[in-house]
Amino acid sequence: MSEPHPRRAAVTGIGVVAPNGTSTESFWKSTQEGISVLDRVTREGCEHLPLRVAGEVRDFEPTAAIEERYLVQTDRFTHFAMAAADLALDDARLGQADTGEAPFSVGVVTAAGSGGGEFGQRELQQLWGKGSRFVGPYQSIAWFYAASTGQISIRRGFKGPCSVVAADEAGGLDALAHAARAVRRGTDVIVAGATEAPLAPYSVVCQLGYPELSTGDDPARAYRPFTEGACGFVPAEGGAMFVVEEAASARERGARVRATLVGHAATFTGASRWKESREGLAQAIRGALDEAGLAPEEIDVVFADALGVPEADRAEALAITDALGAHGRRVPVTAPKTGIGRSFCAAPVLDAAAAVLAMEHGLIPPTPNVFDICHDLDLVTVRARAAEPRTALVLGRGLMGSNSALVLRHGAADAS
Repeated sequence: MSEPHPRRAAVTGIGVVAPNGTSTESFWKSTQEGISVLDRVTREGCEHLPLRVAGEVRDFEPTAAIEERYLVQTDRFTHFAMAAADLALDDARLGQADTGEAPFSVGVVTAAGSGGGEFGQRELQQLWGKGSRFVGPYQSIAWFYAASTGQISIRRGFKGPCSVVAADEAGGLDALAHAARAVRRGTDVIVAGATEAPLAPYSVVCQLGYPELSTGDDPARAYRPFTEGACGFVPAEGGAMFVVEEAASARERGARVRATLVGHAATFTGASRWKESREGLAQAIRGALDEAGLAPEEIDVVFADALGVPEADRAEALAITDALGAHGRRVPVTAPKTGIGRSFCAAPVLDAAAAVLAMEHGLIPPTPNVFDICHDLDLVTVRARAAEPRTALVLGRGLMGSNSALVLRHGAADAS
């Protein structure tokens, strides 16, 4: 008796709400052109704070995408998640009718780091300014890191395995890996990803204790990883959601398999211990390659974590060559987040979206605002590089010490 064909986790839908585009198409257009949208912070209440530059989502109107009954009980980070999930489900051609008959076959997993700071701040202001009678009941849930998973599943009627990864920045990749493993274990569809909205005054003040945060006031120079002028990272809002489903089933229903999630591994090396992160990140890369069954030279592009802190950048550059050997000095590396900012848990998820699009379009997007590289990497800068990547490695690290690596394969390359 022959062994059953192993289940593979496929990406069939992508939805993006980012500073450089509130659709997957607009996001990719700006990303491939290397357009930087970093600018001075304009959010009310942040004017007097040391943070000067950020990646704001300025063209998003939640009332046009989400019903009022959900808007009143959710924070901006959940608005992003619900809108991006709708875009991803539409892209995968999975509407309400397609999933409504089997609600237990569809699950949701998201990652969150900052939570619902804007909603929480508003309610606390009501509490201290007017009294407890003016605080709404949704204060108890809107700020919560699990809010996006809960609201997407409730709104869509999804009753399959639902969870949230409460982690630092690397958690976005861990959420995608969690989705892939759920599909391999038998779940039909998982809606997965991460969104963040960390630019309310309350959230910004919480970030000011991070020594890695850039307080530069020139948008073109505030976030420049892998250069001698690196002075930290610029925070951002937004994120991306994916539809992850079993590859063979997706093809049977006529869906386009955009990519497959073939390998992932994670390690932990401690908060702000960037020298130690070299070994941890390299081990995560090796683990992801091992799960994918790939050799180092089969990686066609690396989407770097790119923290923008000299010691952290050096550790990442060395980790890439430690794990990939000589190929690590030749493989194209990019960090398109330097044009939109680092949106905490959502940052590597946006990189994963860019990686899928890069494989589809045969272009490696550039690293905006970076040109004077001081590390031994083939960093793509200035303009996109024509290529035919079939396998992408996406890296993520967190300020609290997590390291994560995810390997994606082009849908056509993994069709067998």
